[in-house]
Amino acid sequence: MHVHGAEPGHSARTAAILRLSLIATFIYVVITAVAGVRAHSLALISEAGHNLSDVAALALSWVAVYMQARPADSTKTYGYHRAGVLAAFVNALALILLSLCIFYEAAQRLLQPVAVHPGIMMAVAAVGVVMNGAIAFALHSGRRDVNIRSSFVHMLGDTFSTAAVIAGGWAIQLTGNNWIDPALSIGIGALILLSAWDIVHETLNILLEGMPRGITLAQVADVIQQTEGVMGVHDLHIWSLSSEAHALSCHILIADLPLSASDRILQHVREDLHERFHIDHTTIQFEHVVCEVAHGCVVPVAEHEHRHTHSH
Repeated sequence: MHVHGAEPGHSARTAAILRLSLIATFIYVVITAVAGVRAHSLALISEAGHNLSDVAALALSWVAVYMQARPADSTKTYGYHRAGVLAAFVNALALILLSLCIFYEAAQRLLQPVAVHPGIMMAVAAVGVVMNGAIAFALHSGRRDVNIRSSFVHMLGDTFSTAAVIAGGWAIQLTGNNWIDPALSIGIGALILLSAWDIVHETLNILLEGMPRGITLAQVADVIQQTEGVMGVHDLHIWSLSSEAHALSCHILIADLPLSASDRILQHVREDLHERFHIDHTTIQFEHVVCEVAHGCVVPVAEHEHRHTHSH
């Protein structure tokens, strides 16, 4: 099995984008917090808090990109793929906590409305839409990586929530209803909560070594068994090292064949796993007798039909 780090060029570009995004977001947090206090706007203060969590998210992702690019060594034989997963998990938990805080503050404001200044709300939010939209666009190409996607979701959510602040400020200016501000904050909190949940679910699945998304054990077993020369597969395990790197180990039952013939079977199985499921890290053990642990395997050997259909 070969385990590789991230491509150096891709990592350097991603790190540069994250670094610039981090600086821009921190400056915007300061501006938004000051403006929120001056305008008495909970929506703006919520945005400042949301963007402060983005600062932490971008910083974690930035560190994780460097960690993931490090090669495997004698103590971390799989490399540092999980660094990005851990960063995404922490980011998502921070988002959930932030949304709960926003809900609490919004409830207090609904009970005791405070007059706000919609003009300041709209001006600051307009700057946020441009900045967050630009950062989200820059991170869009790397969203397959759950670490980068956690930051991408942060920034995309900010883009929509700041746009909502503009709409809310306009509505307050027209109607004079200050309850719109905390109601808007509840909507922002709900958006944050929903975006965080999907990331928590995926990262937990990776950390618990669950099946990768979009793959089932039965599908993989069926593809392996369709390879000519394969009589059965058992002790099959599939897990994720990161959102893009998947690993597999299994025992494959074949006839008592010469080494050259078994090598051809191995090559075909690996090609099929790569093409069908993007699984590149494999540990495959060939056997020509029933494995003594077969009865405890996930996919038992017993009663498997010997198939001769070649998948290529």
